[in-house]
Amino acid sequence: MFDWSLVWPVGAAMVAGGLIGIERTYHGHPAGFRTHILVCLTSCVLMLAAMHQVEWRFIGLPHQNVVIDPTRMTHGLLTGLGFLCAGVIFREGFSVHGLTTAASIWTTSAIGILFGVGMYGLAVIAAAASLAVLAALRLADARLPQIRVVDVVLRWRAEAAPRETEVQALLAGVGLKTVRIGHVLDPAQGVHEHQIKAKGPAPLNVEGLIEKLNAAPGLAGFSAVPRDD
Repeated sequence: MFDWSLVWPVGAAMVAGGLIGIERTYHGHPAGFRTHILVCLTSCVLMLAAMHQVEWRFIGLPHQNVVIDPTRMTHGLLTGLGFLCAGVIFREGFSVHGLTTAASIWTTSAIGILFGVGMYGLAVIAAAASLAVLAALRLADARLPQIRVVDVVLRWRAEAAPRETEVQALLAGVGLKTVRIGHVLDPAQGVHEHQIKAKGPAPLNVEGLIEKLNAAPGLAGFSAVPRDD
């Protein structure tokens, strides 16, 4: 017999996952609308199956009950989600992307589990809180004072390479504090390379830095790459 009582938690899980997915899709993240729906839906139906074990039919085991701990299903779901979350985290240069999307997938799975075990009120609260964090708090996060990091590589002609104190003063002129300076020497090409990690208040004055570097004597080339969140 079809159990219509299962429709409500499945439908609610799809709606909750879809709302979170819409926010991710709107901002162009790799795991979006359909991914979040499927994660929440799958978590919900698997937990529903674990919670309704009395309806399971085991062939070859007549008149016997096989009891499975529903918490094992929860552990399996959250462990399996780790692989999916890892798939949306990637590194590009010095920046790491996808951490918030991975966290949203993990949260969406937990919401699906709550619908599956019948904790509808908590599931709705969790969905609303997740949307608030992803959407509403995005504006607050943008207004908070932040320190940003920029990775700078300076390639000098070997005979014109300045000392570290001079490099630090150059960056300080645009509001950047030097955290670390690495040195790479290439005698074959006559190049002395500074690999620098610097930080400063957001927004970083990258254009001012470029202007200073363009005017620096003896500089053969450079790159300045701000790190993303």
